[in-house]
Amino acid sequence: MTDNMKPFYAIYQTLYNLYGPQGWWPQTGYAGSNPTKRGATNGYHPKRYDFPQNIDQVFEVCLGSILTQNTNFIAVEKALINLVNLKALTPEAILALDYDNFKQAIRPAGYYNQKSRYIREFIPFFLKLNGGVPSREGLLSCVGIGPETADSILLYGYKQPQFKVDAYTTRIFHQLELIPENAKYDDIKVAVETELSNIVKGEKLVIIYQEFHALIVEHAKRFYSKKPYAEECPLPPNKKHSS
Repeated sequence: MTDNMKPFYAIYQTLYNLYGPQGWWPQTGYAGSNPTKRGATNGYHPKRYDFPQNIDQVFEVCLGSILTQNTNFIAVEKALINLVNLKALTPEAILALDYDNFKQAIRPAGYYNQKSRYIREFIPFFLKLNGGVPSREGLLSCVGIGPETADSILLYGYKQPQFKVDAYTTRIFHQLELIPENAKYDDIKVAVETELSNIVKGEKLVIIYQEFHALIVEHAKRFYSKKPYAEECPLPPNKKHSS
């Protein structure tokens, strides 16, 4: 198999060599950090793939995955810290919290009226799982949870082999001539998963999906945040990829 036949894996290797392990998903109660990142750096755990370690940390990933819709993690971190200060970072505590106070707590993450409703409606679904792993279809049935949020929850919260596609992923892969401009979410997801699952197996596949998405975000912050995109980007178009 040539490198042109496994372009996504070649990109992953290049980005990993550039930036190293990212330590996603960050946890508010963890003292670690990743100082090499752009933006928020606290709570990350490079090379620690045992997170989340308990059900409260799983819920924090779910909560953060909803809050991060249409915003950056610096804003999400502010919202989470507000909830920590209110001692309201568990499902039960959020339900017990005055609804207006809850909305104000998550206000830094934006769209707080919508997100507060999404979270409050997600909590019964989460509690009903009783520690079990949700199906992707089950998550998608929840109000306000689309494919990206569902895959984020499954990948980082439950360590399931579901690759997360976001706007940065689409932007970079299109720039590298790997996908058409109008490529759909599931088409990109299937393309990446089909290639990588034939190269890597088991728990390592989950780790690579986690790192790959996090590395894409880090790379995009440096080269794809402002137009013109990809100026001085070290990743060449697909036809030139090599490992």
